[in-house]
Amino acid sequence: MAHVIALVHEEDGVFGISFPDFPGCISTANSLDEVIVRGAMALTFHVEGMVEDGEALPVVRSADDIRRAEDAEGAIIVAVPVDLPGKSVRVQITMDEHLLAALDRSAQASGATRSGKIAEAVRASLRA
Repeated sequence: MAHVIALVHEEDGVFGISFPDFPGCISTANSLDEVIVRGAMALTFHVEGMVEDGEALPVVRSADDIRRAEDAEGAIIVAVPVDLPGKSVRVQITMDEHLLAALDRSAQASGATRSGKIAEAVRASLRA
């Protein structure tokens, strides 16, 4: 999991979060904790949209780089966790033939691919 640097500003009890490496990705909330949670959700949605649209993801900068390059005066700098998709890598696995047949049926029924279903299962097991 990667971390993307965000800037949080507060004005009159309202917190706003922005991601300099992902222009246009913002959120607001009434507390610092909540704006970070909402910012993480907004960032995940933003990245998913970029991937779906075939846009290249930016190179994520460090906190020091953001602090030097952006107008961070008065901002709280936070690192927000996000799953950034990586390059697909071909792998070879061995699996029971009946399990493989069930996997293929499940993938076909949901309109997914075999690889997509395996990746989905791995992600779910990592969250547990």
